[in-house]
Amino acid sequence: QLQASGGGLVQAGGSLSLSCAASGLTFSRYIMGWFRQAPGKEREFVAAITRSGGSTYYADSVKGRFTISRDNAKIAVYLQMNSLKPEDTAVYYCAAGPTVTYYNSRYQYGYWGQGTLVTVSS
Repeated sequence: QLQASGGGLVQAGGSLSLSCAASGLTFSRYIMGWFRQAPGKEREFVAAITRSGGSTYYADSVKGRFTISRDNAKIAVYLQMNSLKPEDTAVYYCAAGPTVTYYNSRYQYGYWGQGTLVTVSS
């Protein structure tokens, strides 16, 4: 129901744009989030956006570099990643939750995409 794409290999300082297409959901009713998981580490919160797109939330580690957005007409959520660092290397997952109180908690999201790998070389 969630299909993430756009990952790849990029040099430090570069940019990538991730997309997540949704199906089978009344998309506009869901809060959308991006999480990432580096090898050997826990899955961590990256960014979230409210149903209307009016509010966004970011992990401190990406604030000012990443931008989350959504297009309810296109049933998609995006993550623009700029000034990438090697520590941003991870599999990035999009997630959806109908009711999310704690945006940075992965347990609040009931639907997950398959992930897309982002590798940032130094």
